[in-house]
Amino acid sequence: MMSTSPGGVGTAPSPGRRAVRRKVSFGLTAALAAAVVVVGSTGPAAAATAPSAAAPNFGANVTVFDPSMPVSQIQATLDAVHTAQVDAEMAPNRYAFLFKPGTYGTAEQPLQVKVGYYTEIAGLGASPTDVVINGKVEVYNRCLADGGTSNCLALVNFWRTLSNLTINVNSAGQDGCRGSANFWGVSQAVSMRRLNITGANLSLMDYCTAGPQYASGGFIADSKLPFVVSGSQQQWLTRNSQVDGWSNGVWNQVFSGVVGAPTDEAFPNPPYTTLATTPVSREKPYLFVDAQGKYQVRVPSARFDTSGVSWADGMTPGRTVPLSDFYVAKPGDSVTKINVALALGKHLLLTPGVYDIARSIEVWRPDTVVLGLGQATLTAVNGSVPLDVADVPGVIIAGVTIDAGLKESPVLLRVGRKFNLLRWSNPNNPTTLSDVYFRVGGPHIGKTDTALQVNSNNVLIDHTWVWRGDHGVEGFTDTERWNTNTGRYGAVINGDDVNANGLFVEHFQKYNTVWNGERGRTILYQNELPYDPPTQADWMNGDVEGYAGYKVGDHVRTHTLYGGGVYVFNQNNPSIHTENGFEVPNRPGVQLHHVMTVNLSAGIIDHVVNGLGDPADTTRIGSPVYVNQYPAP
Repeated sequence: MMSTSPGGVGTAPSPGRRAVRRKVSFGLTAALAAAVVVVGSTGPAAAATAPSAAAPNFGANVTVFDPSMPVSQIQATLDAVHTAQVDAEMAPNRYAFLFKPGTYGTAEQPLQVKVGYYTEIAGLGASPTDVVINGKVEVYNRCLADGGTSNCLALVNFWRTLSNLTINVNSAGQDGCRGSANFWGVSQAVSMRRLNITGANLSLMDYCTAGPQYASGGFIADSKLPFVVSGSQQQWLTRNSQVDGWSNGVWNQVFSGVVGAPTDEAFPNPPYTTLATTPVSREKPYLFVDAQGKYQVRVPSARFDTSGVSWADGMTPGRTVPLSDFYVAKPGDSVTKINVALALGKHLLLTPGVYDIARSIEVWRPDTVVLGLGQATLTAVNGSVPLDVADVPGVIIAGVTIDAGLKESPVLLRVGRKFNLLRWSNPNNPTTLSDVYFRVGGPHIGKTDTALQVNSNNVLIDHTWVWRGDHGVEGFTDTERWNTNTGRYGAVINGDDVNANGLFVEHFQKYNTVWNGERGRTILYQNELPYDPPTQADWMNGDVEGYAGYKVGDHVRTHTLYGGGVYVFNQNNPSIHTENGFEVPNRPGVQLHHVMTVNLSAGIIDHVVNGLGDPADTTRIGSPVYVNQYPAP
């Protein structure tokens, strides 16, 4: 993700400067890794201070905190892992920190949590108000130049999770600027869910660290928030939440079912898109500890045409599944063992780590839950399809990252079969993908034809980032990457009645998103075209220059998109053209609301949609070309 918007607080950032990603790898030394495992253990040392039932065996990289533990001990544990993970963008280690119900930190000794790569911070209460952190939970800019003192931004602050707790913001011990907000400077593959934040503003950019302070997130759901400073955030989806106020917006800010959301009558100045209710939603499953100290998983029900948080009147509607009904997997477990457990009716909990998957994990029973902790990652081996979901209703895949491997996979996650006359689905119980992320390249060479393929009907996508890496540790030039890290299609939606809340897809070599199903709906779409086509000849769709970032099939009669952006940065060859950012059938049932293209300093998108809209070229770097409604009313 690149940005050209320097930004500040209180006004919309102006375009004109380009951030540069440093293409480096970060790793832990053996000694440091060993130290981190010790402090991150759920074994006897960690469990000894817990007065209630001991935590299940989640493995070495899950830490369960109890409010009886000294704040200094908790702080030291979190600080050690943050030090290891703050720059570990392409490293293999994964962590989850879980807080039992109670209060952590005091007015005099607040708990200051900093969240690095591949780290999950979550409360274990039935309600977000059951776990209270007096202090902060924050992400700051990374400084990528001059030994870590300049080029400070949030553009590569990926892969972290925050959920199910209250943050009573306490800035004791921090300087004046840091004391002005709880900072959450992030970009893609980062979610905030089930939060209750009080005491100070929430800032989605880090305006205290040296610039340029670009940010490119992001996603919030099911949260009660104070005043929010969006700042330099290029795009953001806030869903089914409550806010005390909102400022700023660079290109594309979408609110769906948010109490207190700003109106969108003045679009694109500011660039807000507001839906009073969310047509289809389902909150992500979450772990909690009940009154007897037993671990349970709450599986929320699907909801329709709703606004506000799901927990306002008590426990989130849904069903409770005891953790004993889950197979708790650890890296190194065989897929055969996992599949046998699934076939016998178990759900699946993936503990933090990287899983090498040489044959598909097969989910074929309705209502099965697959829940990952700490950015659990499935890596394709020998061209496998790491995760294969049958044409059945109610399956939930949540908190899982899927990586392409060295040999090309046909697809990384397949939901249903493309040709299946016996499809079984239920509009009231959609199969749901929550915080499911994809990578092609980055930590290693990756190859796939398609990342996400949805063939089933009645599927809900609730926040995904489908990424063909524009940088990583592979050691290639951008031209070499075009022929080595190969991914043709990002998301291909063949099923009918599929909804996507927060669809982020980037850098694929043909269509980033192809929507062939009827009655599809997307609420916020973000896309960057590939940076690395070597020549125009490499970026041709027959006689058409380039592939649109969002393609609706020519036969489709009904489709809706709210808030969409396609960005261009052809750094390999700035002369390359893409004819349209969006390509859709021109018929009344296909509706695009608030869409735009933008130039990030190289290449040209000639039109926004179907030949309509001015070029996004280098005469207007960082200044979007908007189409408010297509077709025109």
